[in-house]
Amino acid sequence: MFDLSSIDSNDFANFYTDINDFVDGLFYDERDALANMSNLASLLYHTLGDVNWVGYYLLKSGELVLGPFQGKPACIRISIGKGVCGTAAQKRKTLRIPDVHQFDGHIACDGDTNAELVIPMIKNGVLLGVLDIDSKVKDRFSEEDQKALENIVDKLLEASEFEHVN
Repeated sequence: MFDLSSIDSNDFANFYTDINDFVDGLFYDERDALANMSNLASLLYHTLGDVNWVGYYLLKSGELVLGPFQGKPACIRISIGKGVCGTAAQKRKTLRIPDVHQFDGHIACDGDTNAELVIPMIKNGVLLGVLDIDSKVKDRFSEEDQKALENIVDKLLEASEFEHVN
């Protein structure tokens, strides 16, 4: 059983150090991508603070398809180039959106979402999908959040075998 009580989202100086230590433990000796994505979505959902959805969209047959997540039921399919997730996938670039209502073409899977951070998952030059994190709080995600979460996605990609996922 995992105890998340040692991770304090209000301890900004140590938060991502604690998260990274926990991630290392989650991924230790586990190569299954679905298992690792599921555990990471849960960890982030329960520790980040002020988030209402954390999950993945995986690239399948040229579109993003819902993968493991925590939060309300979500959009199932997103076209490449559409919404924040599809645009991040198309550009292969992290998008940190302070106010999704100002993002042209935003897809409102959850009307409560006001800010979004989407990180493409690229392994060996191949786009596998995106990690999508939503918040009800406008401008929720900082540059520090972005860099730390990009690093965590890199750990996920390094630790996991994705061959059977797509």
